[in-house]
Amino acid sequence: MLLHKLVSFLLIFTSLVYSAPLTCEQLTQPAERIDPRNLEGTWALIGGSISYLPYLEIFGQRDSALINFPSHESVTNISYSRGKRVDGKCMYSTSNITLNGSRFTFDGTPAENSSCVFVRTSCSDCLTMLFDVDSGQRTHFYLFSRRRGLEQDEKNEFMDQVRCLQMPPPVFMDPTNQLCPWPEETLN
Repeated sequence: MLLHKLVSFLLIFTSLVYSAPLTCEQLTQPAERIDPRNLEGTWALIGGSISYLPYLEIFGQRDSALINFPSHESVTNISYSRGKRVDGKCMYSTSNITLNGSRFTFDGTPAENSSCVFVRTSCSDCLTMLFDVDSGQRTHFYLFSRRRGLEQDEKNEFMDQVRCLQMPPPVFMDPTNQLCPWPEETLN
């Protein structure tokens, strides 16, 4: 009888320990070293937060957005393309970046005062990217996925990360909005 109670207690205690919420330190730690081959391809924007409220408002006006990391020979010097749809119009940009572990920096002006760190996530097909913009004047935090829609617990984890970073509540994209097609030159 005592052994049965002890086993029951241990099972309950173990389940509570393993289901305990992650701390802010755990939620905002950099991801493990990023392998550029795992970045390759297109990622849909799920949501984001920006520390500067007027930019967050502008961010919320986009219909959809996506990023693309084309395949590269180099493991450190790669390109990174962005596409967004605003009022039905698609806009694109491409930057050369230098990847170092779980971080990257932009090569050349004007983005040379910006950097990014990939933040850990429990979502297996997601990227969380924390940008330090204009030498720390602004912070941008984005959640991307290979899927258009995520489970609520995956979104909740991102919202917890945003809260831990002391940023405004995130804006989530409507997964039914059409994504922009990639121009051929951004895919190579």
